[in-house]
Order: sequence, then structure tokens, then C-alpha cells
Amino acid sequence: MVLSARRRAGRSRRRPPEESRRSGRPLPAGRNGLALAGAQLPAAVLLGAAGPVALRGHDGMLYCAALLAAWPVVLLVAELVRNRGRRTLADVLAVRTRRRSVRIAAGISSVTVSVLYLAALLAAAGALVALLPGGDGGAAVRGCAAAATGVLAVLCVLLGGMRAVTRLQMAAAVLLTAGAVALASPVLLRHGADPAALLAAAAGPGGPGPATGPPAPGAGQGRWPDRLDLFGLTLALVLGTAGLPHVLARLRTVPTARAARHSVVWAAGLTGVLVLTAVVLGLGAATPPPGPVPVPGAGAVPSGPVAVAVAVAVLVTASAAAAGAVLAASVSVVHDLCGFAGRRRDRGRTPRSESVAVRRTAVAVAAAAVALVFPAGAPDALLLAGAAFAAAASAHLPVLLYSLFWRRFTPRGALWAVYGGLASVAVLTLFSPAVSGGPQALLPERDFVLFPLSNPAPVSVPLGFLAGWLGSWLSPGQVDGPGYARAEIRALTGAGVR
Repeated sequence: MVLSARRRAGRSRRRPPEESRRSGRPLPAGRNGLALAGAQLPAAVLLGAAGPVALRGHDGMLYCAALLAAWPVVLLVAELVRNRGRRTLADVLAVRTRRRSVRIAAGISSVTVSVLYLAALLAAAGALVALLPGGDGGAAVRGCAAAATGVLAVLCVLLGGMRAVTRLQMAAAVLLTAGAVALASPVLLRHGADPAALLAAAAGPGGPGPATGPPAPGAGQGRWPDRLDLFGLTLALVLGTAGLPHVLARLRTVPTARAARHSVVWAAGLTGVLVLTAVVLGLGAATPPPGPVPVPGAGAVPSGPVAVAVAVAVLVTASAAAAGAVLAASVSVVHDLCGFAGRRRDRGRTPRSESVAVRRTAVAVAAAAVALVFPAGAPDALLLAGAAFAAAASAHLPVLLYSLFWRRFTPRGALWAVYGGLASVAVLTLFSPAVSGGPQALLPERDFVLFPLSNPAPVSVPLGFLAGWLGSWLSPGQVDGPGYARAEIRALTGAGVR
């Protein structure tokens, strides 16, 4: 008996494999909200908001507002996702349909979105770290910095699992908020703590860009493609956040559905603070001195010693956000694509073997993201992030909303929505001006533009919803009314949730 008690105590002291997917124990709403904000709003995103404000004025402010407007969409599904899903998007869909093909489709889509989002983080971090003293800002420096950020993210996953990722994201949120307030306060105080004076100074003739006057060319006004580009990026940010795999995973680390809702409220409040500071920083960068320093793929940052501190903060916070994306993609590969979900056909598979597989997959996922970034020397982060958010909005949000709220949604509709959304984003992005046809394109020496918009969301999101509706309408025999009733009861009450 003594030996058995010691063995049980030893097993309890070990970190269970479930911690590779969750935080080890349910988190309070406030802490989970901090981690959610740290996963979704790294310093690279903050600077990507301040730069457009400095260079594009009102259009940049609209971009900032999109970061905040995304959370009500997350709030719409937070409680239902928490009560339905266990680990991934495929688990949420499995409550309605247990077909293996649907799980594989959701797994492929989740991995694709996570790798694109991870590559965007690495690209932005590499571009900003290249501003450190001694760096020439060249492609080699940016690529190496991006690779270093990926290595830090993988080490976090390998050494601590979800618990370490959660703590790092919480620390990143605190660091990001404190740093943003510390940077924005002197800018506002320099103008007598008067926002109107700051706006007037930014709109003055001495500034590098009329932050409140007529926008610069390509700022989203003028020709109709420019207006639609701004609308597409905003639409992707607003609708895509609720479909990001690491955001959905974070909703499952709280004890109750109410705590999931409160976590989103905490994250939204913190986002509001960051958006306000981004607007102040952007307006301050538009007033001389100093002017904004253009950074490929990351917008604009203040010049001088402040840029050094900002780049260091970006390295830490981007690593925290990247670790969440790495873990979400790894769990999706192992759980959804490799057959660990549902009935274990191979009795040799254990929870611990699944945990080991997640860690091994994390290395491969990070390597894939680095391979997208390093050869090009950290390409435009906005292109990668726009593609990730557009894919999440076009492939994940339709199946998520249909599965939660539409009784006649079928497995064929799920397959068509996922693959149709992904395919439309891939094709439209490939033939867009962001890839070829201009000096700012990914391939400036080539020109095969067939689609006039840089972000495909205005077309791909309706196509994703249309594909899901059409697939369900063409397969009336697959409608499972009792299954929808059971799923609705579980989503509303949490009955049967583990």
C-alpha cells in the first residue's frame, strides 16, 4: 500500500500530457483574458497599427478600430465553443458530425492558418529586430532574427507545454500594455495632454504625412481597388479573429462558459487600451521630430533609441504569440490528422505518446514557418497576416457559425465551406497585386495579376459561406435533426463537457 501511494504521488507530481494542450488547470477569467490578449496582440500587431495611422491618417485609425471590433465576434461564439469543443475546431464540428473527412478538412485548414499566422509574426519580428544597433536591416539580418524568434517559441513549447505558453503570454500582455502606455504618455504630454492639439500637429504642413488631412496615395481612398483593399483587410481582421485556432484553444482553458465570456471581455478591454496608444503613437510619429522609420512588413516605428526598446519588446511578445500558434498547429496535426482523436484503433497509443508527438510536431511546424520567411529575408508581414486572417474568416467562421446555429448544416456543407474558403483565398492571393505586378509585391519582377485586390476577404468570405450553404442544400439526406438538438443542449448547458 505504501508503494502504491508513492507511485500515485509520483504520477501526480508529473506534468500530465493534457498540459501540452491546456494550461494544466482551469484559469480564472482575468488571467485567461491576459493570455488571450498576449496571444493575439503582440507588439508586432501594435506597431502594424501605429504605422498606418502615421502614414495613412483616418484609414490607419480604421485599421486600429478593426482590431477592437473583432472581439464582439469572438464573444458571440465564446460560450458555445467552450461548451462544445475540447481542443480544436474539429472537436467543435464533431459534435454535429463524426465523419473523418470533416475532421481532416478542419485539421488541414487549422494547420494552414496557424503556419501563415506564425510566419507573419516571425516576419514582423525579424524586420523590427533588424533595427537593433549593428544590424544593417538587410535580408540576412531579418531572416536570422525571424528564425531566432521561431526557436524561442519552440523552446517554450518543448520545455513547458501549454502551461509555459500561458505564463509567457500573460507576461507579454503586461509588458506590451506597460510599454505602450510608457511610449504614448510622453507623446501626449508633449502636446499638453490634449488629443486635439496632437491631431492638429499631425495634420500640420511640417509632418511627413497628413495624419488627419487628405491621405497619401494608396491609403484606401481614391480608386475603388484602394477602398476595397482597406475594406478587405478590415473585414479579414474583424471576422478572422474568431476563427484563429489558438484563439479557439484559449477559450477551452477556463472552467465555465461564463468565464470564457469574461475572458473575451478582459481581452477586449486590454485591446482598447492598446488601440488608443497605437493611435497616439501613430499621430506622434507623424509630427516632426522624429519622423517614422519605414520597416518592411511592419509599418513604421519611432526612430532613435526608442526603436531599440521597441524591437526588444517585439522579440519577447512575438515569441509568446508564436508559441501559441505553434502549439495550436501541433495539436491539430496530432489530434486531427494523425488519428489520435475519437476511438483509439491502435491500443499502443497513450496520452503520453500523444504529448510526445505534439512536441515533435512543434519543431516541424516552426521549421515550416521559418522556411516561408527565411529565404525571402522576412517578407511582408502584412501579406502573410492578411492571408491568415482571410483564410480563418473564409474557411473557419462559416463552418463555426453554421455548426452552432443552423439545423440543416450537413457534413458535405462543412467540407465545401472549408475547402472552398481555403481554395478561394489561395487562388485570389496568388493572382493579387500583393504577390506580383508592383515594386512592393512579393515578386516585383513578375506580373500575373488577375485579381485587383491585395486582400481576398471581400470575395473569399462570401464564397466560404455560399459553399457551406450550397453543400448543405445539395445533401438534404445528411441532415441530422436529433444530432443538432443534442449539440444545442450541450452548447447551451455544457452537459457532457470534460
